[in-house]
Amino acid sequence: MTKSTHKTSSKMTGAQALIASLEHEGVDVAFGVPGGAILPAYDPLLDSSIRHVLARHEQGAGHMAEGYAWATGKVGVCIATSGPGATNLVTPLADALMDSVPLVAITGQVPTTSVGNDAFQEAYTTGITMPATKHNYFVTDPGEIASVIHEAFHIASTGRPGPVLVDIPKDILNQTTSWTKPGELSLPGYRPTVEGHPRRIKEAVELIGRAKRPVLYVGGGVIKANGSVELRQFAELAGVPVATTLMGRGAFPDSHSLALGMPGMHGTYTAITAIQKADLLIAIGVRFDDRVTGNPKSFAPHAQVIHVDVDPAEIGKVRAAEVPIVGDCRRVLSQLIVAWGEREAPDRSAWLEVIGRWQKDHPLQYQQDPDGPIKPQFAIEELYRLTGGDATIVAGVGQHQMWTSQFWHFDRPRRWINSGGLGTMGFAVPAAIGAKAGVPGDLVFAVDGDGCFQMTCNELITASTEKIPIKVAVFNNGVHGMVTQWQRLFYNGRFSQTFLGDGVDYAKLAEAMGCVGLRAESPDELGPTFEKALSIDDKPVVIDVVIDREEMVFPMVPAGGSNDEVILGPTEKVISPASDLP
Repeated sequence: MTKSTHKTSSKMTGAQALIASLEHEGVDVAFGVPGGAILPAYDPLLDSSIRHVLARHEQGAGHMAEGYAWATGKVGVCIATSGPGATNLVTPLADALMDSVPLVAITGQVPTTSVGNDAFQEAYTTGITMPATKHNYFVTDPGEIASVIHEAFHIASTGRPGPVLVDIPKDILNQTTSWTKPGELSLPGYRPTVEGHPRRIKEAVELIGRAKRPVLYVGGGVIKANGSVELRQFAELAGVPVATTLMGRGAFPDSHSLALGMPGMHGTYTAITAIQKADLLIAIGVRFDDRVTGNPKSFAPHAQVIHVDVDPAEIGKVRAAEVPIVGDCRRVLSQLIVAWGEREAPDRSAWLEVIGRWQKDHPLQYQQDPDGPIKPQFAIEELYRLTGGDATIVAGVGQHQMWTSQFWHFDRPRRWINSGGLGTMGFAVPAAIGAKAGVPGDLVFAVDGDGCFQMTCNELITASTEKIPIKVAVFNNGVHGMVTQWQRLFYNGRFSQTFLGDGVDYAKLAEAMGCVGLRAESPDELGPTFEKALSIDDKPVVIDVVIDREEMVFPMVPAGGSNDEVILGPTEKVISPASDLP
């Protein structure tokens, strides 16, 4: 527990101590839904400097807190009541755990005298959320509220970031206590390693210096550690090309000559193949996710591995590393830069020439007929053109997520927010609201699919009521697109339960929820419609973009398949080259 060296303040309730503790941690925005067990905490909120955003569903509140954390780099805060309020947070908590998002969730609980009696709206919240959180607390003494909240924020934001839940019974919130400013933390069982071991750093530099075909395989850990500047510096020093995973997009600028784009199931041919043919993988802030590796036994078979991660459990979990380095990604990159010193980058011209040929021969591509229907890739490129790429882009899960990651050019970190590990449909709209609340001066644009949008579009009422002017492009193809794609490719076109319906007008739905609703049905309507959306700054805007139902996401490596075989189109498969390598 926290060791306090400060004097006790005047008497207050546990609820007042909770709000005072959140203020002490620098919380400026919290997202939540009140209810009986948490109600005592909502009264002092009226007198607090904290802005509370009233979500329409607790899942929405959790994703808003995630979007806030993604965009700002600070800890997101969500609040819910007991029972169903708490269980509705399980999805965003699991999402945050998978994607290393720093989150503190505060839940009310039935009074301690009723715990275990199946009281109204009782649930075993700490037990239910234990596998979905980095850590959680059940508070039984109001005097511990300040220290528990302080610890929760520390645990959520250090080491590998993640969600922490604090469950507080109603009678504890109502009891009289005194608030003590938290002092020095004492958590002997929690000491994340920050510095990479010097011997491992030296080994890594020597391996990189000898490699002929190295690739930096970079993930979200670099963004979470705020290590993008160091990553670019080291890549340029060592002359190593960089592939950025779905969670790492923006960690290295797509405009850079060393950028390979995204690897994995729907990555670029060049990123997939460069990793596959590498003789050294410098894996930084990644966990060798199955969406990237395909069949792990055939993944990058010729490569030695340097694996850098702050979470020691990730190293060796999927792929053994010749040089394992436990440490903060930014700090380890700084150590690598210092250890590299004044040495010249090896001549990698032959490797980079081969990579350049792959980029030229197998670019991302699509065909837009001027008469329509709208291709989703064209819609992404039009939006990029009109914004100049100066926007925070939030995606749900599915085809639209992959098209956006492929065709938007990310040059800065924290401008791409999506649900990667858990793959949570319905993430985009609430996460965009949270991001906009955290960075109100930024343009925040959600790109959503109609299937995802239907799951959490009720949060548009939150956006309009709270005056949070996000913009949402709904890619409307009337089906669960990615599932339909799999059914088309792997189930002989037997489309079972994926049709969402024709004739749904999301612009009218948006208008009914207090937003501006726009619609584009043909390619020539798209640019003017986006321009109109971008001209509106005082209300949320929803653009219903009717896209081609038949369009699929390529390239593609089937789940569990080999990255040596990349499907470039419905009838085109390319076998990874076996020769022509330096």
